[in-house]
Amino acid sequence: MLADLLAERKTISFPACMTQLYFFLSLVTVEGLLLAAMAVDRYIAICRPLHYGTVMDQRTCSWLAASMWVGEFFNSSVHVILMSRLSFCRSNEIQHFFCDVLPLLNLSCSNTFINILALFTLGWFLAFGAILIKIVSYAFIITTILNIKSSEGRAKAFSTCASHLTVVIIFYGVLLFTHFRPTTTNSFSVDRFAAVVYSIFTPMLNPMIYSLRNTEMKKAVKKAIGRIHGEPK
Repeated sequence: MLADLLAERKTISFPACMTQLYFFLSLVTVEGLLLAAMAVDRYIAICRPLHYGTVMDQRTCSWLAASMWVGEFFNSSVHVILMSRLSFCRSNEIQHFFCDVLPLLNLSCSNTFINILALFTLGWFLAFGAILIKIVSYAFIITTILNIKSSEGRAKAFSTCASHLTVVIIFYGVLLFTHFRPTTTNSFSVDRFAAVVYSIFTPMLNPMIYSLRNTEMKKAVKKAIGRIHGEPK
C-alpha cells in the first residue's frame, strides 16, 4: 500500500490487488478479534482476579490465538475467492487508497449479490459477535467496578480497561460506519476519510493510548504540554 502511494504510476495488477485485499482483511479481522480477546482478558483480571492464572494459562492463550488466525483466514479467503470470480469491465480506476471490498464491487459488471451477502453475513458474525463479547465483558467489568468500595480501587480498576475501551470505540465506530451505512452521493469521500482513520490513524494511535497507563509516559506528556504553554520545567 505504501509502495503504491509513493509510486509515480498509480497502477496495480489484479493478482497484487487480490493479495493486498487478503492481507488488509486479515489484519482488520485479527485486530477486531484481538480486541475481543483482550476484553475477555480484562474481565477475568478484574472480575475473577484469583482465577486469572489458572484460566488465562498457556493453553487458553494458544487456543485464542489459533481461533483468531482461523477466523481471519476464513474471512479473507472467502472474500478474495468470490472477488476473483467477478468480471471487471467498467472503469479500472479504484476510488480508494487501496484494494478494499466495496470499491472493487463498484467496478464489477457481474452479479455481486453473493459477494454482498458474504460481506454482511461474515461482517455480522465476526464484527457483531466480537462486539457482543466486548459488551458482555464490560457489563460485568462496570458492575464489578461499581461494587468496589474504595475510590482508589475503582480508579485503578477503571484505568486497567480505559485504554482498551478507547481503542475499541474508535476502531469499531469507524469500521461499522464505513461498511454498514446507506450509500450517499459523497460516499467515496467519506469512505476515503474513514479508511485513513481505521487503517492508518487508529493503529498509529494504539501505542500512544496503551502507553498512557505508563507513569513515565504520563510525566513526558505533562512535560510536553507544559513546554507548549510556556510553563517552567
